[in-house]
Amino acid sequence: MESVGSLQKGSYIVLEGVACRVVDMQVSRPGKHGHSKVRLTGIGIVDNKKRIVVMPGHDNVDVPIIEKKSAQVLSVHDNTTNVMDSESYETFDLAIPEELKAQVVEGATVLYWEILNDKVMKQIKGD
Repeated sequence: MESVGSLQKGSYIVLEGVACRVVDMQVSRPGKHGHSKVRLTGIGIVDNKKRIVVMPGHDNVDVPIIEKKSAQVLSVHDNTTNVMDSESYETFDLAIPEELKAQVVEGATVLYWEILNDKVMKQIKGD
């Protein structure tokens, strides 16, 4: 949990049950009898959808736990790849982001994030 007032652009929060990165934040002044309001704009880490919420500045929001892990590419099929985690040896499929398609080859090591039961490929590790 983190206070809305302490967030900054680039912070990670949970909006509508989805892990998001804060891309814009506007704070309104407190009124005569009220509290300041914060308007947060977040982009989903997994689905890239924009979400906007308005909440009091003293409210708390959930912060996602992001685990950064590495895995080895076993096979590549169109837009997905089958990988094996470097520590647990678990195998699973990962979607390949558009910007990494040319670099994902069998035997390569990839860095992926595990966020709220979703796995997202982030980059190719250099040797």
